[in-house]
Amino acid sequence: MTFMPSLKDENQLLALQNQGLAWTLKHAYENCPHYRQKLNRAGVTPKNIKSKDDLVKLPFTTADDLRKGYPLPLLSVPEEKVVRVHASSGTTGKRKVLAYTADDINDWADMFARCYEMAGLTPLDRVQIAVGYGIWTAGWGFQNGCERFGAMALPLGPGNIEMQCRFLIDFKATVLCCTSSMALLLAEELKKRNLTQEVKLKKIIYGSERTSEAMRRRIIQGLGEGVELFDIPGLTELYGPGTGLECRAHEGIHYWADYYILEIIDPMTLEPVKPGEMGEMVVTTLRKQAAPLIRYRTRDLTRLIPEPCSCGSILPRHQRILGRSDDMIIFRAVNIYPGQIDHVLSNSPGIGSEYQIILERGEDGKDYMTIRVERSDTARPEEDEATKKAIQKAVKEQIMVSAKVELVKYAGLPRSDRKSKRVFDHRFD
Repeated sequence: MTFMPSLKDENQLLALQNQGLAWTLKHAYENCPHYRQKLNRAGVTPKNIKSKDDLVKLPFTTADDLRKGYPLPLLSVPEEKVVRVHASSGTTGKRKVLAYTADDINDWADMFARCYEMAGLTPLDRVQIAVGYGIWTAGWGFQNGCERFGAMALPLGPGNIEMQCRFLIDFKATVLCCTSSMALLLAEELKKRNLTQEVKLKKIIYGSERTSEAMRRRIIQGLGEGVELFDIPGLTELYGPGTGLECRAHEGIHYWADYYILEIIDPMTLEPVKPGEMGEMVVTTLRKQAAPLIRYRTRDLTRLIPEPCSCGSILPRHQRILGRSDDMIIFRAVNIYPGQIDHVLSNSPGIGSEYQIILERGEDGKDYMTIRVERSDTARPEEDEATKKAIQKAVKEQIMVSAKVELVKYAGLPRSDRKSKRVFDHRFD
């Protein structure tokens, strides 16, 4: 059984998208007062949108629209059709809550099963799921997709490192689903316990946070050179994780364009960028019933990859997520994304994958940046001065700011079984 779409070419995909776009606009306009008011204010109705090319005529949907409509924002079906809700992992204010019909859940399971198929799994694989369950989308997404695909699921959830290690060995798990921070933590724990050789892992599907090349290398070194890593995007508003996957050619993330349309816009001008340019992801769903999305600003930064993929799939691709447009740091009048510093550190020898960016305001009223980063487990302390100078030079040349660099011992920074916090802004404390 295959979960890939039976599409012959890009023209067939475009026709499917245009058909899905027409359905979504009609469905939302007729059944959701919020969308009807929003479209009317913009002077546009579903009849004005003939194809994907007309998307720019439509107003954007934002996180504020979801919060204002709490507890069931954008609801476009009768409440008795809602079989489940999930919420974002935000820690302040009202959470972004999304409703699902039975068809939405079914579509999500099919999309996620497609991820497992693209990663090359078989029903003989044993999938250890080490992400959060409950109101979050992560655990349920990985679980439902695994069951739909037909592999064995080991639903451990996050944390409990002792049990994670024990299940990896006793159940001979071949696939680990987690955050990259959790993968690194497990790799280090297994090495510490001299258990690395007993693990049978072949693949790691990770998501929920931006992951540097340095961290990917560190995870592979810890769990074995034969382990293959797959980045999976995940957005609660867009079903949850499973709406795309890095393929086995590892040339970007294929996204399921038969379920949603992806635009890339300039987050400042809100205009579409040229093909291949970096910008903010905007998504429009094509089948979502309970809470459809029309030009939803995700705040995730990436770029479309216009060239065909060597894996042969016609499904389009975007680059791995660079960061979020609302995570931008304004430091001494320079706009900086944490991913830019991540990129510099990933290409700096002698350091590990863990780092922190600390922003402080001095007594002179000026802003100061400190980049605290781990020394690699093979580097020597006497090399620290040269390493610090090299990083400072690279940051200055590539990002155009000055930063102090502090090196700490390997494993000297906190580890997490979820997402790692990397930016600490104390300027307004």
